[in-house]
Amino acid sequence: MIEKIMEMEERRRKVELGGGDRRIAQQHDRGKLTARERLEILLDPGTFRELNPFIEHRGTLFGLDKVEAPGEGVVTGYGKVDGRTVYVFAQDFTVFGGALGEMHAQKIAKIMDLAAKNGCPIIGLNDSGGARIQEGVVSLDGYGQIFYRNSIYSGVVPQISVIMGPCAGGAVYSPAITDFIFMVEGTSQMFITGPKVIEAVTGESISSNDLGGAKVHGCLSGVAHFTGPGEEEVLGQVRRLLSFLPSNSREKPPRTSARDDDGWEEELIDLVPVDGTKVYDVRRVIERVVDDGDFMEVHPQFAKNAVVGFARIDGRPVGIIANNPKFMAGGLDIDSSDKIARFIRFCDSFNMPLITFEDVTGFIPGVKQEHGGIIRHGAKILYAYSEATVPKITVILRKAFGGAYVALNSKAIGADLVYAWPIAEIAVMGPEGAANIIFAREIEESPDPAATRAEKIAEYRARFSNPYVAASYGMVDDVIDPRETRRKLKEALEILEEKQESRPAKKHGNIPL
Repeated sequence: MIEKIMEMEERRRKVELGGGDRRIAQQHDRGKLTARERLEILLDPGTFRELNPFIEHRGTLFGLDKVEAPGEGVVTGYGKVDGRTVYVFAQDFTVFGGALGEMHAQKIAKIMDLAAKNGCPIIGLNDSGGARIQEGVVSLDGYGQIFYRNSIYSGVVPQISVIMGPCAGGAVYSPAITDFIFMVEGTSQMFITGPKVIEAVTGESISSNDLGGAKVHGCLSGVAHFTGPGEEEVLGQVRRLLSFLPSNSREKPPRTSARDDDGWEEELIDLVPVDGTKVYDVRRVIERVVDDGDFMEVHPQFAKNAVVGFARIDGRPVGIIANNPKFMAGGLDIDSSDKIARFIRFCDSFNMPLITFEDVTGFIPGVKQEHGGIIRHGAKILYAYSEATVPKITVILRKAFGGAYVALNSKAIGADLVYAWPIAEIAVMGPEGAANIIFAREIEESPDPAATRAEKIAEYRARFSNPYVAASYGMVDDVIDPRETRRKLKEALEILEEKQESRPAKKHGNIPL
């Protein structure tokens, strides 16, 4: 027996060494950690348990029968993050460049199945050269097995992808289906076709990083939700994100001890200018309302005119959506519509209450927006809010105009509670535009058009650009002192905690994608 145990331990050591000392050194020279080093940082110390370490490939073509691939180029298992179980896979670039083959894919699929059965998050650390070409079509089938599970388990357990090296071709579609993508600046890339293929086909010359690096996907494409300067920082962000999330769709998000109010509310009086033409950063408002000013923003560099992210109020995790007048006057465009809609659907999938801070002039006008499909993209927000059954609360900070007012969790599309600050203007459009339309003839025929226009703008503002007309029709539940915002939200979350709401029985809806 002792000899057999020693043989087992020797086999295990060989698997744990991966591609060997030389390739591990090469990985470090690239500024990258190994798969096992990454898992040590991600998981609570001593909690990782590996599964299927002895799986081997079955390839025989192109010399594969003479090549060993310890662990099949991917480390799989489970562990804990802050004491809660998660299932993980980490592709090992030191073995076959992390390339995915039949058994490599099987290891990942097994972990995903276990995670779904046991109601635990799935975290994938991606670092792969792509499909194992020597195995041919079974590699592609392996990707399909993973894509299918990404799709079927969407909304069942949280799925998180961390891109820590190359991720190209068909490989990018697995992360794209997951809930959140993290990327490491300088060492991770994602693209369908690489720079060499692009140059050959189109003549365009571009580096891998400029084509699909963290900055590109964090700022321009919106593919990446979070980026960080190094692997340790990114893995720390993953742990922070998990602290807000439930383990599965059957659970509520984990509540923590609430902080005491500390007087930040007084600062809300001066944070939002009464003059609707003046800008401010809505994140400062959010930080003064949530527990400890702790706000984890999602997509911080993409579609900056909208802000979405996670926070806690009275210890309860919440999803926050806000317009940011600091960028594009807080108006809604194609990218911000996609950003908001997908975030709403994630929160609804995992029982996270939604709080909307509204200050919106409307949907951004322009030929580019119209031809780009702003109608279709904007409709996603309406659909997502209407579909969501979690507690939904809106605070109208200042402007709420036109269709954008309706789209951003108005009473008409299912808001449970709507509050407005006294400076709120709720109307079909801004006073300037409305006066130009309603009083066009009077202004044109006036001996002093400028003075008449100013008079009519003031008249419209006095009659309609305030929260009280909407409140008189029940579209606003209460007009509140800004300093009471945090208290009102705490109370709202408490009374809505056991909210039950259903939708008509159906297979699924057809969101305007």
